[in-house]
Amino acid sequence: MTDIQADLAGPLVKTAPVARIRYQREKISIAPWIYLAPALVLLMVWTYIPLIEAFKLSFYQWNMLPTAPQRYVGLKNYERLLALPEMRNALWNTLYYILGLFPLSVILPLFVAIWTQDLTGRARMIYRAMIFVPMIVAPVVAAILWRWLLNEDQGLITLGLEWLGFDRIGFLTDPNYALATLTWITGWKLIGFSTLLFSAANAGINPSYIEAARIDGASRWAIIRDIRLPLLSPTILLLSMMTILFGAQWSFAYINVLTNGGPLKSTTNIFYLLWEYGFETMSAGWSSAAGMIAFAGFALLAAVCMGLTKRFAVYDD
Repeated sequence: MTDIQADLAGPLVKTAPVARIRYQREKISIAPWIYLAPALVLLMVWTYIPLIEAFKLSFYQWNMLPTAPQRYVGLKNYERLLALPEMRNALWNTLYYILGLFPLSVILPLFVAIWTQDLTGRARMIYRAMIFVPMIVAPVVAAILWRWLLNEDQGLITLGLEWLGFDRIGFLTDPNYALATLTWITGWKLIGFSTLLFSAANAGINPSYIEAARIDGASRWAIIRDIRLPLLSPTILLLSMMTILFGAQWSFAYINVLTNGGPLKSTTNIFYLLWEYGFETMSAGWSSAAGMIAFAGFALLAAVCMGLTKRFAVYDD
């Protein structure tokens, strides 16, 4: 082999092991997908396939009987739903749940977590018990408990207000109070969960930042404003997003147990309405259309929340 031939063959000989190593790496990279396969299959079976079926059913009229034919109606299900006053009322109630839950699931837990961070001993145990116990109570049990407390005749809260000189209030039977009452019950259940997340995030802040600020003469409020709140921003934005996306959905159990959407549809939100259409009136098309409207709206809100999180969250790098 001449020198020129050796120079030409050299790069080919050198690239062969490199190509073999690259092929082995690509072959090995399949392993993570094998581990993810069970979760992906479950996600496809329980989430995406039902979502596709619901989207398809939203264009049909069907009473969910196996022997009944599915009649294609196009966009009429959406047109009829959006023209219904109860649909507009449900959307407004959904917005009310979200806005009403925000102080209870974000603002109050944030305040409690920061204020109780330095507690020690028995005071910390009492605080944890008071805050976290509602979180471990089952929603149905919590609903029954509140129905007993708010009973218009013999409820402890009703009797207590009467003893203080107030008139009896139909917390669950008066349209003026029922929506606010269910919002409070849902928020009361979430306070412990949110406080737990804020407490964990607050405890994870590097103590050296706090000590350096104290040495520089920073006040307690300055430390909270300039150190704690910025570093807690990812948790604040996460819980805000969860409240916006799932707040009205979390109230479903309390609506179903306590009011059944009443009185006068004053507590019905979009999630209870689509359940009512699907399992009480057996109108699969209307229920699917309502679900698609909710899905589209909350998908848009989720995209906005993710954008805000990427832009405003501060991380300790």
